[in-house]
Amino acid sequence: MDQMKVTYEAMLSLAAEMVWDEALRKHRSEQIYCEIDNALAQGDETAFRLLTEELRMLKK
Repeated sequence: MDQMKVTYEAMLSLAAEMVWDEALRKHRSEQIYCEIDNALAQGDETAFRLLTEELRMLKK
């Protein structure tokens, strides 16, 4: 029974970590979209390219 409890706790911990990672990824994506909008509004091509590349890497 103890082994089942350890396994269950490990799976629960992994699930929580996956939810946390997804929340962080979603939050960063939203930030990047805002920064991309600002870069476009300011005509900052360098920032736009860097941000779109970061967004591509984040989506992989």
